[in-house]
Amino acid sequence: MAINTYKIYLMHKNGATYEKLVDIKSFPDLGQPANGLETTTLSDPARTYIKGIGETPAQLDFTCNYTLADYNTLSALVGTEHDFAVWFGGTAGTGGVVTPDGSNGKIEFKGYLDVFITGGGVNEVVDMTCSIAPSTPPQMAST
Repeated sequence: MAINTYKIYLMHKNGATYEKLVDIKSFPDLGQPANGLETTTLSDPARTYIKGIGETPAQLDFTCNYTLADYNTLSALVGTEHDFAVWFGGTAGTGGVVTPDGSNGKIEFKGYLDVFITGGGVNEVVDMTCSIAPSTPPQMAST
């Protein structure tokens, strides 16, 4: 069964446990196919390939609503490597508060975060981008 984008979270490892970093409005592709390495010879009737090494996106950009508190939270992480994850799934508790649980999967990676406020126009919400340069490839966590 398919899932929708409700209950998807950007997480940050604080000590031994992950905590929700900020609420996100969008998330990037969390992987890319491996390069194809051409092996075609002059004897081949068509191009042939073998699988090369995997690709990792240079930046993972997450869109968030701008608030000064969230901006400060993200800014505090700039300049050092951290553990991040995208969790799919959460559990509704008392009062409708949803707790991230990753019940539909967890993609984990290490990286360096940067944050900036994005441009805006008339009658728009002010957004910011949380941009993470991954230092390890995003991978599905084993459960």
